[in-house]
Amino acid sequence: MEPYENLANAIVLQAVKDYREVLARAASHAAKDCYQRNKDELERFFRSGWFGELTNLDPEQLIGRLKQEAMV
Repeated sequence: MEPYENLANAIVLQAVKDYREVLARAASHAAKDCYQRNKDELERFFRSGWFGELTNLDPEQLIGRLKQEAMV
């Protein structure tokens, strides 16, 4: 089962990295609409059933922590 767990962790980690980047760019970039769409898409992923299958993380806590981190 380990290879599947590694893949699931890699998918979640990439989504977190992408979300961090989108939050940083949306705050400072002129083309905010594009970044807002990406942010919304990633938040939908975090709240999806698929995300729930990949991890036991609470999506709302994760989104909240990442937003808080971006504000620092």
